[in-house]
Amino acid sequence: MTEGTVVHKGGCHCGSVRFEVRAPEVLTVIDCNCSICVKKQNRIFIVPLCHFKLLKGHDALKTYSFGTHQAKHYFCRNCGVQSFYIPRSNPDGYGVAVHCLDEGTVKKIKTEKFNGKDWDEAIKKSAHIKDYSKGKHSP
Repeated sequence: MTEGTVVHKGGCHCGSVRFEVRAPEVLTVIDCNCSICVKKQNRIFIVPLCHFKLLKGHDALKTYSFGTHQAKHYFCRNCGVQSFYIPRSNPDGYGVAVHCLDEGTVKKIKTEKFNGKDWDEAIKKSAHIKDYSKGKHSP
């Protein structure tokens, strides 16, 4: 692990889904205003697929997708909480909901606004977001 990187653990509300994710102690969290993020009050950080490990609950997960069907939103079929998903911007990574992490490993949160209402234009202006799933977390 690189310096400042830790293993965060987390999961859904009922405990059916548990995961661990290797990420910085200081997280860059994306605050998106697209329709689903607003409805869920979702704020996520993105990591490469290889930095995420599902510890428990594969059989408890259901998938939701809409629009382009590129993003895969995984949620617990028991409690309904979405702890992570595969973002449209980063199909080679996971977007992890910061509010689903266990306490104690996050040192600081930096928030980055993203205009998901106008996704195509916003991703052009914020092209660095696509690098997050490659382990690069500096905008």
